[in-house]
Amino acid sequence: MNLHWVQQLIILPVLLPLLCGAVLTMINENRHHLKFGINFAAVAIQFVIAVSLMQLTDSGMWHDGIGIYLAANWSAPFGIALAADRLAALMLLLTSLMAGAALLFSATRWSRIGVHFHSLFQFLLMGINGAFLTHDLFNLFVFFEVMLAASYGLLLHGYNATRLRAGMQYIAINLAASLLFLIGVALIYASSGTLNMADLAGRIGSITGEDLFLLKTGVAVLAIAFLTKSAMWPLGFWLPTTYSAASPPVAAMLVLMTKVGAYVVLRVWLLVFSSDAGEAAGYGYTALLWGGMATILFGAAGMLASEALGRMAGYAAIVSSGTLLAVVGYGQASLVTAGLYYLLGSTLAVGAFMLLIELIERIRKPGASILAVTMEAFAVDEAPEETAGVGIPGALAFLGLAFAGCALVITGLPPLSGFVAKFGMFHALLHPDDPNILISGTTWALMALIVFSGLTAIIALMRFGVRTFWASGAITAPKLHVTEVGSIMLLLLLCVALTIQAGPMFDYLQRTSNDLQRPDHYVEQIRSAPVVPGVVHPGATP
Repeated sequence: MNLHWVQQLIILPVLLPLLCGAVLTMINENRHHLKFGINFAAVAIQFVIAVSLMQLTDSGMWHDGIGIYLAANWSAPFGIALAADRLAALMLLLTSLMAGAALLFSATRWSRIGVHFHSLFQFLLMGINGAFLTHDLFNLFVFFEVMLAASYGLLLHGYNATRLRAGMQYIAINLAASLLFLIGVALIYASSGTLNMADLAGRIGSITGEDLFLLKTGVAVLAIAFLTKSAMWPLGFWLPTTYSAASPPVAAMLVLMTKVGAYVVLRVWLLVFSSDAGEAAGYGYTALLWGGMATILFGAAGMLASEALGRMAGYAAIVSSGTLLAVVGYGQASLVTAGLYYLLGSTLAVGAFMLLIELIERIRKPGASILAVTMEAFAVDEAPEETAGVGIPGALAFLGLAFAGCALVITGLPPLSGFVAKFGMFHALLHPDDPNILISGTTWALMALIVFSGLTAIIALMRFGVRTFWASGAITAPKLHVTEVGSIMLLLLLCVALTIQAGPMFDYLQRTSNDLQRPDHYVEQIRSAPVVPGVVHPGATP
């Protein structure tokens, strides 16, 4: 097989949504079915591409499981390199699944409110996919801006006063983060002379003195931008308001966008600040660990205190993000494996929860609060009107079961993937890679926080479930569309599949984690990636 042609698959997750978004912009907004069909077909093709890349990276066809695409046929580090490995392919697959569910949910209502929903949706996917594939910091900034610009429009889509206020806050915070991103990139380039991640990892061991200080300063500034997107405490104050104000399909995609920041932190820190980084080895890991732990505590307290279901879901996303950051900061390979499994399950579950919120709101009584728990919610009626059981309509049964499924994964209760993920993390924490290392107080503190966050989630979600599905009295079954039910079922069934296939999934993630722990392989592969022979660059002398 001609590997040069196979490598073109790496650019397709960026090129396809770009072209599709441009085409959708030119189609009249009244042609809803056509626009939805094109959008959904593009997402389905991206799913097929992601599966193909997973097979290519895991089959041994590419050396060390890394495929390289050199943009404009310029060799690294002079040109921009896109790299597909097991982790990038997995995140592309997760993106296509989340996008398919969110788009399916929007088919009957949300995509028809306002204009250019479908084109903005594809531009958002372009930015997300590019962030997962790029191996260049400035190119990462470009994809971040594409992603954020599309998310601005989607957040304000079908605007109201609440959405406008949340949107203005979201835009202002992300513009400030983008400015810090540029400053950090400039400082890194001034101190190292490169923005290619693999090339930076190869050079950092020889950087000392003032240049190393300047590099660390640039990385710290850059990290603020990443951690703002990851909602690390105290930078994540914007997230609950934004999530609760967004339309359900947009909120589900925002859950995925938060993971983009965590992905970049994982990618950059394990690659650049590995044990081969000389004086910079391990830089920032302690800050990530303690910052992640503080984020878990903040998110848990927020869930317990929230009275709005949208804000509760936002704080659940913060807990998830804090757990991932703490996993990266802990710096243990086996813990990264369990952390990646947790990333998959938590993203799917919180995304499904975001979609479920609107359906649950439809059963609320006008003017009634379904969140505040009062003593009346647990009062026993001594003279009940009916002694026999009352049949539960199918719609209410689905909402109750879907809510229970989301709650099981988010809280980490058995038997779904949330429990498997937390069990895997505890096993890794109690069995260090180096058996000579004693279990420290920090390890026990991290485990205690993970347990505490699960306990607070149980209390908050049980309080809501009792008030809504059990103690709310006579309620009317809402009307649900097949696309709405199907999108939520898709995400929850994927959580079930993660549980059933936990063994093969952990094996794949173990290989992924092993790749991330060998930065020299990335440096060698990307630096030595050959250009396509016989191709002359525009303007170059043949």
